Amino acid sequence: MQVPELLYNRGELHNLLVARGTLSDEERYKINEHIIQTIKMLTCLPFPQHLRAVPEIAGGHHEKMDGTGYPKGLRREDMSPVARMIAVADIFEALTAGDRPYKPRKPLSEVLDLMADMRRHHHIDPDIFELFLRSGVYLDYAQRFIPVEFIDSVNIEDYLP
Repeated sequence: MQVPELLYNRGELHNLLVARGTLSDEERYKINEHIIQTIKMLTCLPFPQHLRAVPEIAGGHHEKMDGTGYPKGLRREDMSPVARMIAVADIFEALTAGDRPYKPRKPLSEVLDLMADMRRHHHIDPDIFELFLRSGVYLDYAQRFIPVEFIDSVNIEDYLP
């Protein structure tokens, strides 16, 4: 990730120039930096052999299949299948969560619409997304963790190519 020029500029004029509902480059960097810190911390831990991929898996959940994600700009072929699975799971959980102060929970059909759009734009792995739908994992999660009023009727074929 590129460090913004004004990372620590907290001047009043600078802050007043940020349009409502948007983030400055500095604010976006600080939010995105959490993944860098995750990778740094996890890389230092002495994981046993069977858990050696944890830093890559946890650190890759904001990467996109087309290489436009962060922090490393990895493409699909640079990521393990498990890292690509975590990305799909993380997006689904974030969009269905009801505990985020910056956004309301979305209904299941809207979440799947958004994720299908992410698949079309090469942000998430199309094969993993298809497996996520066809296996019913999305519905199992919804029935366990999402209030019933947010679980609207969906036809998974509508979200597949």
